Parts: sequence; C-alpha cells; structure tokens
Amino acid sequence: MAVIRDEIKIRGARENNLKNICVNIPKQQITVLTGVSGSGKSSLVFDTIAAEAQRQLNEMFSSFVRHRLPHYGQPEVDMIENLSPAIIIDQKQIRGNARSTVGTVTDIYSLLRLLFSRIGKPFTGYSNIFSFNHPEGMCPRCEGLGTIDTINIDRLFDKNKSLNEGAILFPLFGVGTALWKRFVLSGYFDNNKKLKDYTPQEWDLLLYQEEIRPTHPAPGWWPSAKYEGVIPRFTKRFLGKDEEETKRVDQQALRRVVTKGVCPECQGARLNQQVLACKIKGKNIAAYAAMEVSDLVEEVRTINTSQAHTVTAAIIERLEHLAGIGLGYLSLDRETATLSGGESQRVKMVKHLGSSLSDMAYIFDEPSTGLHPRDVHQLNALMQSLRDKGNTVLVVEHDPDVIKVADHIIDMGPGAGKEGGAIVYQGSFQGLLSANTLTGQYLRKKPQLKKALRPFTDVLPIRHAKLHNLKDVSTDIPLGVMTVVTGVAGSGKSSLINGVLAQQFPDIISINQHALPGSIRSNPATYTGIADMVRDLFARANQVSAGLFSFNSAGACPACKGLGVTYTDLAFMDTVATTCEVCQGRRFTPEVLGYTLRGRSIDEVLQMNVAEAQTFFTEAAVLKVLNQLSAVGLNYLSLGQPLNSLSGGERQRIKLATELEKSGNIYVMDEPTTGLHLSDVHHLIGLLNRLVDSGSTVIVIEHNLDVVCQADWIIDMGPGAGKEGGSILFEGTPAGILEGDRSLTGVFLKKYIHDRYQAGTEA
Repeated sequence: MAVIRDEIKIRGARENNLKNICVNIPKQQITVLTGVSGSGKSSLVFDTIAAEAQRQLNEMFSSFVRHRLPHYGQPEVDMIENLSPAIIIDQKQIRGNARSTVGTVTDIYSLLRLLFSRIGKPFTGYSNIFSFNHPEGMCPRCEGLGTIDTINIDRLFDKNKSLNEGAILFPLFGVGTALWKRFVLSGYFDNNKKLKDYTPQEWDLLLYQEEIRPTHPAPGWWPSAKYEGVIPRFTKRFLGKDEEETKRVDQQALRRVVTKGVCPECQGARLNQQVLACKIKGKNIAAYAAMEVSDLVEEVRTINTSQAHTVTAAIIERLEHLAGIGLGYLSLDRETATLSGGESQRVKMVKHLGSSLSDMAYIFDEPSTGLHPRDVHQLNALMQSLRDKGNTVLVVEHDPDVIKVADHIIDMGPGAGKEGGAIVYQGSFQGLLSANTLTGQYLRKKPQLKKALRPFTDVLPIRHAKLHNLKDVSTDIPLGVMTVVTGVAGSGKSSLINGVLAQQFPDIISINQHALPGSIRSNPATYTGIADMVRDLFARANQVSAGLFSFNSAGACPACKGLGVTYTDLAFMDTVATTCEVCQGRRFTPEVLGYTLRGRSIDEVLQMNVAEAQTFFTEAAVLKVLNQLSAVGLNYLSLGQPLNSLSGGERQRIKLATELEKSGNIYVMDEPTTGLHLSDVHHLIGLLNRLVDSGSTVIVIEHNLDVVCQADWIIDMGPGAGKEGGSILFEGTPAGILEGDRSLTGVFLKKYIHDRYQAGTEA
C-alpha cells in the first residue's frame, strides 16, 4: 500500500540567515509565511524549498536540456523530503521582446486564432496564419511588430550648416569620421554649401540614394566603395537586426533622432491585409486583441455558433480570471514588457489556473502587491482554486486579508537579518491573533483615522488632464501635507501623478521601486557614500592610499577580481559559484586585509549590518547616513550586500533614506508599502510624517488602508479600471471618504476600521 506523504519535511535549513530551521509544511493546503522584511521568509521558501525543487526536477532531464534550463545551486539544508515540482509565480517582469503580449503569454491569443480559423469569414487559413509571429501572417512592412522606426530628419540634420561644418548631427557621422567621408569624398556635393541651399535633386541624393558607384570621387575615396544616401546607410547600420551593433551606439543620441511610430501599412495591427480581412461579427482578430478584457468577455459571449462553443467557453473562462483579479483594463495586445511587477505576477497566475496538473507546489511572492482591497478577495479565491485541485500553495505575504485565508501560517522572526531566521509561530489565523509576535501584535491594533490634519493654503494645480484613460481631470494637490492617491489598479492614479503631475512640475522627486544605479559590485555603502568615507578612514589610520580599500581597484583579490566568489561553467551541469579559494570570500588581497581600523579589517566592516555599524563608527558624517538607513527600517542590511539582491521595497527605502535630511521638496512615492510588514508600515508612516513636518510635500500612490487612514488629504480615482476609470470620485479628508458609497476605497476603509478582526482591540 502506498504511503501518503502529506507534509514537506525540512531539517537543518541554514540558507542566508536561517538558524538551522526544522519544519513540516502541510501539502495540499495554503501556507502563508509572514514576518518583518529580512526575517527569512524568502530564504526558506524561495532559496531553500523552491531552489531544491527546481534543482531536483532539472536533474531528471538530459544533459542537453539541462544546459538550457536555469541553474540552481544546492541550498544549505540537511534534508528536504516530499517535495512537489514547484511553479514560482514571482513579481519579476515577464521576459520577452516586443512580440510578447498579454494574449500570447496567457495563451488566450492562441485560442482566438483557433476561433478565427474556424468561424472567421472569409476563410483565410488555419490558426498559425493569424499569428503576427508567423511569416505568412505578419505584416510585411513591420514584420509583425506593429511599429516601425522613423528617422526624424529635422533632428538628424542642421540645414543651416554645410557638410564641412557638421550638418549631419548624429555623432558617428561627425566631421572627420569614416561615415562623414562617405559623403564629402563622393564628389557629388559642394561640401561648403549650406544644406538649406541644396536643390531638390541634391537633397534627394544626400538622403535617399540607393547604392551607386561614384563617377568622379575626390582623392581618398575607396576604390571598391559605393555611395549610399544617409537614410538607407543609417537604417542598415543602426536600425538593422544586428543587436550587438545597435547596443554599441550612443543610445541617447539614437533616441534623439529615431522614434517609433505606428506602422502605416497595418496601422499597428501587426498582421497582413489578408488576415485582417477575416472577421467575426464585423471585427478582425486585431480588433479583438485591442479590446479591454472586460469588454472582450462580453463580445465573445455573443458568439453562439455551435462549432465554436468549446473554444469560446475556454476564452471566456480565462478572460474572466483576468478581469476577476483586477486586470480587466488590460488588452491582449499589451506588451508584457510594459506590465508592472504586480501585473506580471497576476498574469502568470491566470496562466496556471487553466492547468490540469495536480500535486504541484505553487509559490507566490506577495501576490497582493498592486491590488486594491476590492480585488484581494478574488486573489484569495484563485489561490483556493489551485489548492482545491490538489496542489500545495506557499505564499510570502504581509496583507492581513491574505493571511486570514491561510490553512496554515508560519511567522518568521523575531527580527530581521541576524535577528531573524527563526520560526516564532505556527498555526491558524486565530492563534496568530493572540500570539506574542510582531505580526500578532500589529494584527490586534485597531486602525484609526488621523485626528490632527495639517492645514494647507498653496496647491499644485492640474487642469484638463487627458493622459491615457484620464477623462479631462482637474484637481488641486495640496502643498505641505501628505496626500494619498487611491483607486483600483488601472484607475488612472499613475497617469495623474507619475504622468501629468511629473510632466507639469519636473522638480518633483520620484522615489520608486526601480533598480538602483550600479552594478553587481554596488552595495548600500557605495550607493549612500559611506564607502568613500570608510576608505578614507582606513587610509588615514594606516598611512596608505584609499584606493587599496576598494574591491574595484588595486586592493581587490586578483583571483576573483573583488567579487568574493568565482564562477565555474560545467557545461551540461549547473554553473557553480564557489567561495574564492585565494581570499576566502573576503574580496581583498592579504595586504589590504592586514590593515585595520579599530581592530577591524575592511572586509569585517563591510560585513557589518547597519545596526552593528552604528555602534562601531563614531564619525558624525558616517553616523548621519547610518541613522538615515536605520530610520527607514534597514537595520538588518549589511553594508556590503549587493544592490541587485534587494527587493523593490528595500530599494525604495534606500532612496528615501538619502532624502530624510532635506526639506522643501515635493516627493512622489509609488506604493511604498510593497514588501513591508505591518510593523514596518507603521514605521514608514512615521517617516512620511517626518518628511512633511520638515517642510516637504509627500504624495503617495497607495492601496494600503493603514496609510490611507493617516493621510491629510485623499484623492480617489475610479470608479473602475481602464476606460471605466480616469475620474476623480472623491477628494478631501479621510473622514469625508467614509460618507456615501460612491468610492470603493471609502467602502473598504469603513469596513476596515469597523470590522477589523474580532481580536483587534488595541489602540
């Protein structure tokens, strides 16, 4: 008789900050892992469970296939038993080029192609021909991209100059360059003649002439060379298919003279005219793909042809999943590269909902990111659907409404970094409410509206905004207070603030979650400027050059070039990252490691977290920066941690730390609570208030109701998403939004305040 293995058993997990964790995780249930940022949730779920599941699964394939799969190292753990194959649904943007769309990545477009091949009139061909990636279906002009690169003639040439004066403005055509000589030595032009004085024939010859052999070239012309106009030569050289060649060009200069425009032949539809002529109820497949999901559902419902019933049912089911999870405003032709992290994760989720697989492990990374409270219940329903198919669902999450639906909860902590890495609670939601952990404590706190609202007199006026889905919006954003802009995803919040406001007032400082500038060698110390100060301290203490204490310079270990690890490509096996045998991962040469500051080497200082560094340094300039990092809740970050390993929320808080001592600025923050524990949100609200109290203006785009409660002013967008949004439903104080039921945010805020968990009694 087969043994039922109903738990994932983990023994001795030590990845990153995990403290030799032993835990059993129930299978075929929803398990939510919570805890403060840096407590070890991701280390347990992603770096241990998911990594080992993927590694073992990949080993089942042939060496040829394994070499083309992602490589996963073996995690630091003594034993893991009863693993299921893992599907990771994270917030990384969906990779893909301009040919990857919401429709292609969810396979809904494939179903539309099948539908048109069956009942589209006139019959055009089988489903492949309706693909803009298929040679027989794509538009021949734009090759299925829907756009073409257009050269701006007025930006490429200065007609008030001659060729000798540098009339061609693109740098690689500058005076003295090889490309410039292709024109001045051709013998076709008076090189001192202003371009504005050219005859139409000369102008056409300069710009558009196809390859010809010059009859009377000047001395220095290449014997076998042919003359070619600027536009065809520029197009072949810089707008061709040689991506490596294009990457070597000054991208800023390229963007100045080249713009993307709608393809004039297909008008952006991507397909050729024969395919576009095939229609269902007067609409071709491109028209279907351009419709918002919520509208497309209703359109497909009207198709009653019996031979298409199975296909339409499948299309409707997937479209309803997209709409139900708050993505009804998207269209199937939306390029995946333009989706946010939260949108990308939800699109990935929908793709798996139609799967017939069972006994899989689905792993989610904060799936509530970017969701209005209205949409969280649908997210929960989708995760429950995956569970009910016989799958295990593991969720890293901070949102109380997601935690509430868990079958099992693991709370990590008690703190972050070295203070975390342990399991402080396991059990049910009701048990967590009474647990003496940070999560339990903050779940018990009863939310309250801000009582002392800041007054304001000056405003930032916005008049008749019509960007994207904005419907002629006019509003005044108060100065000197904290304004929270709310509304469902796709309601127009970002269009209003990051689009219109930022364009009208360019001095606004945007603190978002985008990657920080730098490389794999960049870290909090280099980004904040601490590294320069630390190198100078070491240099003065040891009477040597400061450059020795940079792992990007003379002091770097020659074997690993200052990375601390070396990478070995084992061809068909995993690429192995091993600690550098020469420096033992310490990055520097033995000579440099021999120099100390107060008994600590440069390597030991970079390994300190912010809290430890605060007790080590006495210098005011260093402490000022460390205190700023501490103030934004990053005590647990080590000074030398690579920036590319930070989460979006951590990146945003590092940017915020660099602004704390400034005043009189206007700050825009886009969902700053992303990745934050309930206790960290409370801390963040205090920081935002500190910025305002110092004389700055703070504008926050946010769904988190704790932040909404503490606003001085609220602007609520809606009522829906996409074309159903774009209007201001409410602007005023938090107390005012609770009145009436026109604002969805107001409805959920009222429920949040009055109906928060039964155990919520603390003020």
